[in-house]
Amino acid sequence: VQLQASGGGLVQAGDSLRLSCAASGLAFSLYVMGWFRRAPGKEREFVGGITWSGGINYANSVKGRFTISRDNAKNVVYLQMNSLKPEDTAVYYCSAWTSRGEDRYWGQGTQVTVSS
Repeated sequence: VQLQASGGGLVQAGDSLRLSCAASGLAFSLYVMGWFRRAPGKEREFVGGITWSGGINYANSVKGRFTISRDNAKNVVYLQMNSLKPEDTAVYYCSAWTSRGEDRYWGQGTQVTVSS
């Protein structure tokens, strides 16, 4: 299984970025796809997740600013991040997990840095 994340970078506060995660080697339809992040000195935290059928959940800290989506034909999940804040600075990780939690996979992470 491979989860290849891309799209991170250095932006200014208020800017936007779109992260992508291409999945291979797994039955994409069976997995919830999502994003987590780890800021310097902090624990990893959930950002958002989306099921095959489009059910979505977000962390309160990103609601209204971030949008998660998936292209089931291409096995790709996206994270559109708008109105970025310095506190969004973190390494963002793509993850795939089954709804019962028996399987979970992680991508390699992509750095997002938001300057004030």
